[in-house]
Order: sequence, then structure tokens, then C-alpha cells
Amino acid sequence: MDKTLIKGLKVLEVVTGSTERIRTIEELAEKVGLTRSNTHRTLQTLIHTGFVARDDQDNYIGGIRLFELAANQLAQLDLRRIASGAMHVLAESTGETIHLSVLDGFDVVYVDKIDSPQPIRAYSMIGGRAPAYAVATGKAILAYQTDSFLESHEAQLQKYTNATLADLDTLRPALARTVKQGYALNRGEWREGVGGIAVPIFNGLGQIMGAVGISAPLDRLTPARIRQLVPEVIQCASAISQQLGYTAKAVKPEA
Repeated sequence: MDKTLIKGLKVLEVVTGSTERIRTIEELAEKVGLTRSNTHRTLQTLIHTGFVARDDQDNYIGGIRLFELAANQLAQLDLRRIASGAMHVLAESTGETIHLSVLDGFDVVYVDKIDSPQPIRAYSMIGGRAPAYAVATGKAILAYQTDSFLESHEAQLQKYTNATLADLDTLRPALARTVKQGYALNRGEWREGVGGIAVPIFNGLGQIMGAVGISAPLDRLTPARIRQLVPEVIQCASAISQQLGYTAKAVKPEA
């Protein structure tokens, strides 16, 4: 059992859960049952990481990092429910398979899906995984990750088809285009002959929560059809993001 972690959680619990404001380390130490030096050391770590702050009256309070984590978790828990209506609108207007994905490690997980009524359609299942760099929803999310995150997963890059972007020299420019144009494309990079269009979803803090996208055989995803579908996918993602509190304008596709 990690005693340092337990101390940190105790301090955090008292700071955020106490009905009385705490202004001194001595008060806090008494409430958590730790020595002054232990309390001070733990408190400084929590302040440095943004989990504890001081208000305008010098009371110790929960920091912005706590709010960010809570908002992020609540949005994840609600994402499938919130996205459902917009996904059904997109499914009806396009007649294609719709995926709602979140990032887990260097994979995307399909947390929801609406199947296309077409006889030939993209195969996947709710709870299924795909390499994020090889599918549209994954690329839409990866485009907003740090370069250090990409580098930390570089060893996982591998070819699935001839079209897979299996090295950072080719993946980085594709992700930069995704940010610039507001959507990601998959041109048979995970499964031969299957492509996709996807747009990221953001919460009220501007954090990326996942992505929504269309998957279809490349025979149907012609350049002309992609131009037709991109605004609809953007509109779907924008509707979901707005329900999560995101207030920025939806990104419009470039001509």
C-alpha cells in the first residue's frame, strides 16, 4: 500500500470535504492526523500539481485540476447518451455506419455504433478496438495529443495495409491536416477497402473527449461523396460538443 498516496488523498479529502475553511498547515495537520512536516510536504505537492489552491482569503481549497478531472469524467460517463440523438440524425441522413469512439492508450474503443442499412458496410462492434492511428476517429483524437504522447507510442506503429501511416514522419503531417481542416480521413489504413471520416468532440473546457465518424466501403467514399459528407459529420460533432458545454464555433471544411 502506497503510504504517500494515502497521505495525499487524506489531505485532499479534508481540504475539499471540510465544511470549515482551513487557513493554516497546523489546522490541516490536526484534521488529517499527520505531523506538520508531513502535511506541509504533501500539501505543497498537491498545490504544485493543481489539486489544491488558495482562495482570495488564503483558505486552502480544491484546485482547478480537480474540476478538470471531474468534468472530464462526467462528460465521459454521459458521452454516449448525449451523442445518441446527433448520431441518429447523421445515420439517417447518410445511410452509413456511425461510430462514437474514445481513446484508450494508443487504441480507440467504439463506445457506440449505428449500423448502416446498406448490404455492404463496415464491420465493427461496440466495445471493439482499433489502432487509433489507422482509423478516422482515432486520427481525429490523436491530432490533439502532444508530440511526446505520439513518441511514447512510436514502437506500436505497424502496417495493417499498404495505406497505413506506420511512422511518425508520415503520421504527423496527417494529424496536422486534421487540425487545420477540422476532420480526419481513413483511406483503407486499417482494413482494405474500408474508409472513414471523423471529427473530434470537445467538452466545455476545450478538452477532447472522443470523436464521431462515418465508416463505409471506399467504393462509396469517393472524393465527391467525402466532400458531401464532411459538413454533416462536422455538424454532428459540433452538436455533441455543444451539449458538453463547448462554445467555440464549429470548424468548417476547407474548399
